[in-house]
Amino acid sequence: MIAKISSGKSTAGLIRYLYGPGRANEHTDPHLVASWDGFAPDPGRTDDTAVTRKRLVADLDLRVQQARRLGRAPKQHVWHCSVRAAPGDRILDDAEWADIARRVVAATGIAPTDDPDACRWVAVRHADDHIHIAATKVRGDLRPARHWNDYLTADRELAAIEQEYGLFQVIRGDRTAVKRPTRAEQEKAHRTGQDQPARVRLRTLVRTAAAAATNTEEFLALLTRTNGVLVEVLHFPSGEPRGYKVALEDDTNTEGEPVWFSGSTLSPDLSLPKIQSRLAAADVPAGNPNGHVQPHPWHQATAATERIPHHLDQPDAEASQAHLAALGEALDAVSLTAPPDIRTELRAAASAFERATRSRIHAEHHHARALRGAVKAMLHEPTPKNGALLAMFLDAALLAVIAAARWHDQRQHNQQTAAAHQTLLHLQAAYDRTSSGHLLAAGQHRPPQKVAVRYAQLIRQAAPAHADQILTDPATDALTTTMAAAETAGHDPGRLLQQAADERALNDARSPARTLAWRVQRLSQRPAPSRQALAAQARSTVLRPVTLPQPAAPAPPAVASRPRRR
Repeated sequence: MIAKISSGKSTAGLIRYLYGPGRANEHTDPHLVASWDGFAPDPGRTDDTAVTRKRLVADLDLRVQQARRLGRAPKQHVWHCSVRAAPGDRILDDAEWADIARRVVAATGIAPTDDPDACRWVAVRHADDHIHIAATKVRGDLRPARHWNDYLTADRELAAIEQEYGLFQVIRGDRTAVKRPTRAEQEKAHRTGQDQPARVRLRTLVRTAAAAATNTEEFLALLTRTNGVLVEVLHFPSGEPRGYKVALEDDTNTEGEPVWFSGSTLSPDLSLPKIQSRLAAADVPAGNPNGHVQPHPWHQATAATERIPHHLDQPDAEASQAHLAALGEALDAVSLTAPPDIRTELRAAASAFERATRSRIHAEHHHARALRGAVKAMLHEPTPKNGALLAMFLDAALLAVIAAARWHDQRQHNQQTAAAHQTLLHLQAAYDRTSSGHLLAAGQHRPPQKVAVRYAQLIRQAAPAHADQILTDPATDALTTTMAAAETAGHDPGRLLQQAADERALNDARSPARTLAWRVQRLSQRPAPSRQALAAQARSTVLRPVTLPQPAAPAPPAVASRPRRR
């Protein structure tokens, strides 16, 4: 069940709406199911609806009028709460809805149980799946109603009602979610032929710009250069930027002016100070003046993503939350460079995971400098024509999102857990489409049978717990082909495979063979060690001095005293 609470100035207007036909003639059989004393007039059960409706409004407004004469009436004296059941719930009868209404007004402080001065209220039902509670916020002692945090208290009561009535239990949040588009914004998007309201489209654009930028100036410049986006930067007297507002050129109000949204209005983590704190916590790889071979940014981003499950297993919750935020930025950025055939899936994955990047746990962003910096460097590289780099990253991202879902679930972050599971659906679809062709091509160049048998022995040594699953996996041919290519390039396939297996656990991988194939391929991109380096490493392994514990020094033997000569 979901409650929606608002305030208003007109009791008559609300009652007229509740007993009217509705905006699209959706109201059927409007009638009272409960009231403050059980004897309120019901316009839905009388022949003279207009007269009875006026009587009901007068009864509800009685104390408001009394308080107004004393100058004590609140400006917005109407309290309106709609309570809606989930689509799959059974149809509740009037008695059940009446009980729910009484519990809601008691929990919120509108009409506490056994309070003779409680506010006046009525519950109106005009559909099978919901009711409306209309109340006036003046008590019998003419004091204002005490209904602070009414949404939270109503939500807690509805959670208990769901359990007692056997209804669908709604996934509840921690007040860190973004603000949803209003009904007016949704209807406006529908009228103008847009798939999403302006608020949602702008949020996506700003998040993507923040993920791509390396500093504040670049972030604001990326927004300014985005087609159809208007940007207004606010400055301190010193000239430093202190905030920003964005709007869409095609989104205007009745006066034809743009509808502006500040960053914090779009999302709690999109205010300029919070974006700046994340931009400062990024290690963007510098140039390479010495000519040393540097890892490819895609490989760096993949390696940093592969380490996320390990970070989430550590007790530092603030660091874990920072890694999840950086993973969300990585998904935002990857959708920019993705091929058109999977771009929609990746954007949907990034949009879904956005909810999993925030919780009540404060993120200490400096812990995720490596991933954030690698992602920004990745975007400054030419888009790879070979989809293997993208598939490699997506394979690591899948395991990271699975770990994120488990991390949130352990902390009872219900909305974040559901968001991570939703992300997996889109991410898996994009990964399957990206990786299938490359793995199929790799599997067509299988090594000779004698070599394949040797590789199978290496697989059993490197990953004994998963060996049977790996060797029966259709992707095993791709793994052995990757190992053969690495060996041809001068690498030790057993050493690479062991390193790939030791990097992160394979328990969450749908296909451990695929995951190992991508890891081995990424590791094999590094220069193969020379013969001299291998020989030196072998000597250091064989000749490494072994320090044995030293036995305790024996006590000196007792010496018999000699008699003195006289």
